[in-house]
Amino acid sequence: MFYIDRRTKQKIKEIVAGEKLIKWNYESSLGRTLGELLGKRKFLSWYYGKLQDKPSSKNKIKKFAQTLGIDMKEAKRENYEQYDSFNDFFAREIKEEARPIVKEVVSLASPADGRVFAYENIDIDRVIQVKGFEYSLGELFGDSKLACEYQGGVCYVIRLCPADYHRFHFCDFGTVGSTKKIKGNYYSVNPIALNKIPELYCRNKREVTLFESDNFGKIAYVEVGATAVGTIIQTFQEGNRVFKGEEKGYFKFGGSTVILFFQKGTVKVDNDILEHTEGGYETKVNMGEKIGTKMI
Repeated sequence: MFYIDRRTKQKIKEIVAGEKLIKWNYESSLGRTLGELLGKRKFLSWYYGKLQDKPSSKNKIKKFAQTLGIDMKEAKRENYEQYDSFNDFFAREIKEEARPIVKEVVSLASPADGRVFAYENIDIDRVIQVKGFEYSLGELFGDSKLACEYQGGVCYVIRLCPADYHRFHFCDFGTVGSTKKIKGNYYSVNPIALNKIPELYCRNKREVTLFESDNFGKIAYVEVGATAVGTIIQTFQEGNRVFKGEEKGYFKFGGSTVILFFQKGTVKVDNDILEHTEGGYETKVNMGEKIGTKMI
């Protein structure tokens, strides 16, 4: 699997934690069968997540960070020994200067670190998961009436890998509403799984938040849980005014996804992200960097 490094414009091969197991789970007959029986079940992800909360789990932090090339100098706690568990490390906070927030009022800030696909003029009945797989926005939201408000709008899909900073943030100034929690399965959100499981985002556990943005209208935030993500933690207060870059929440261990939906005529996706998406490649972005511009 390859993505485009936005800064160097180079095509980079992704380092996938547990790649052999993921491939076996989603590409072999036995793996798919066991995945249906066990891999997507809440108990397995919950139990594995609990193991990552135990003090003994901190023993694997150093090897994990070194294998995936995680820059510990970005973290507020740079020393591996400062973490109480693997989950404590996984949801680590980073220094503000490590993720500067784009200042221009008309610029949309990425809500998270990750690899992004973006789509303009979306059809709410045929939103793209990956090439060949589509899903209904009404089913994703669990609300067909709300979905209609986003016909012809824009969709950003930011996929977080285990190596990424796993807190997500607000992409603009505005007022935040309540979060709707939708129960579901725990499939991996790795591209291997996305190419095998139809309507995966609609089948997985997810949380939907409406955000009244100052510059980009009513934005729908969707956080999607995945294998080993037993909990999505929301840290904001409903009804509060928030600033661009303010923390919204975080994921515990596992690959995860943040999806943003914008109404028609509110945002223009940056050209390089669109071009890479059309070519079938995700673009690596960091939280806070510009990914779009307000339409006037």
